[in-house]
Amino acid sequence: MAAERGLAMATCTAPVNIAVIKYWGKRDTNLILPINSSLSVTLHQDQLRTTTTAAASRDFTEDRLWLNGKEADVGHPRVQACLREVRRLARKRRGAGEDAAALSLSCKVHIASENNFPTAAGLASSAAGYACLVSALARLYGLEEELSEVARRGSGSACRSMFGGFVQWQRGERPDGSDSLALQVAPETHWPELRVLVLVVSGEKKPVGSTAGMQTSVETSPLLKHRAEVVVPERLAQMMRHIQERDFEGFGQLAMRDSNQFHATCLDTFPPIFYLTDVSRHIIALAHRYNAHHGHTKVAYTFDAGPNAVVFALADAVAEFVEVLRRSFPPAANGDEFVRGLPVGSAALPQELLAAVVTEPLPGAVRYILHTKPGPGPQLVDDPSQHLLGADGLPRSRA
Repeated sequence: MAAERGLAMATCTAPVNIAVIKYWGKRDTNLILPINSSLSVTLHQDQLRTTTTAAASRDFTEDRLWLNGKEADVGHPRVQACLREVRRLARKRRGAGEDAAALSLSCKVHIASENNFPTAAGLASSAAGYACLVSALARLYGLEEELSEVARRGSGSACRSMFGGFVQWQRGERPDGSDSLALQVAPETHWPELRVLVLVVSGEKKPVGSTAGMQTSVETSPLLKHRAEVVVPERLAQMMRHIQERDFEGFGQLAMRDSNQFHATCLDTFPPIFYLTDVSRHIIALAHRYNAHHGHTKVAYTFDAGPNAVVFALADAVAEFVEVLRRSFPPAANGDEFVRGLPVGSAALPQELLAAVVTEPLPGAVRYILHTKPGPGPQLVDDPSQHLLGADGLPRSRA
C-alpha cells in the first residue's frame, strides 16, 4: 500500500474458527508445528470477528500495539514473529527495486485490534487475532502470497482462520515448517444448511492457557501420542468425506467423538487439565438425550480449550433445539438478549420431548447463545471511517 502524506494504513477483519478434528500439542514450540493435522469450520464474521488496523509512518518512533483499546506488549515474541516474517516477505518481494512505498519497510508500525466477543474464553480469539494481524500487515506492505504459514507463527490455529468454510491445517513433515500450511477443504457456500450455536457459559479467562496446557499434555499423556499418530489421520480422512458429502450424521458423530477424546487427553495429562465445567457436561448430556429422542444425530457439540459449547445443527433443527436450551437453561434476566446473531424462529415442544429431554433445568447457567453459520476468510475493510487508528496513528475513541 503506497504511503499517503507519510501515513499508510490498512484495516482487515478476520474470523474465528472451530476445530472439529482438534489440534493439541506442538512438535516445535518456536515455529508452532503441530503433532497432528486438524480440521475446522470458519464462523461467519457478521457474528464473530476481529478487526485490525495497521499503520506505518516515518513519524512513528516505535512499534506500538493496542488490544481492545488498551496498549499491549508489542514485544510479545509471537507478535514479533509475525511482524518479522511479513517484513521479510515484503523485502524479498521488492528485491533490489527501491520505490517510494519501500520506505515503509523501515517505518515503525502502529497496530490496533478489537474483538466483538470475549477474549481468551475458549472462543479462539488468538486465531482470529493473529489471522487479522497478518492480513492487515500484508495489505499494508502489498503482499498477496500464501500467508497461513506466517499466521501460524502467531497462533497455530490462526493459520486456519486465513480461509473461509472448511479448512485443514496440514501437520507437514519438514523441520522448517514450510509445509505446515492451511488449505481450504470446501468453501463456506458448500453446505448452506449448516448452522452453528455458540453457547457462552463463561466469558472468563481460562485457568490453564492453551499454550501451557498442550505442552504439558505432550510431555505427560500417552493417550495424546496415540491420538496424534493413530487416531487423527483416519478421522481426518473420514471428516473430509462427511463434509464433501454433506453427511450431518457422520459429521456430527465424529465431531462429538473427537471433542470427547481431546478432553480425555486433557484428563490424561499430569497434573490433569479440566476445561469442561459442570454446565459443559450438562450440555453434553442434553445433546445426547435430544438425539436419542429423535433417533438420529440432529445436534453435535464440540468444545475447545474452555467451557463454552459449540453446537452444529442443520437449519431446520435450530428453532426446536434453541427452545430446548431455553427450557433447560432458563435465562436469568436477559430474556431478549439470550439468543443473538442470526434470527431464530419459534418452536412449540411436544410434551413427550420435554419429558424425555428437559430433565433438570439450570437457570442462568448459559449466559447467551450466538447463532451463526460458516463464513469467509479475512476481508479488507475499504471504508476509512472503520479504521481503528486516526490520522495521528493513535486509537480513535470509540463512542
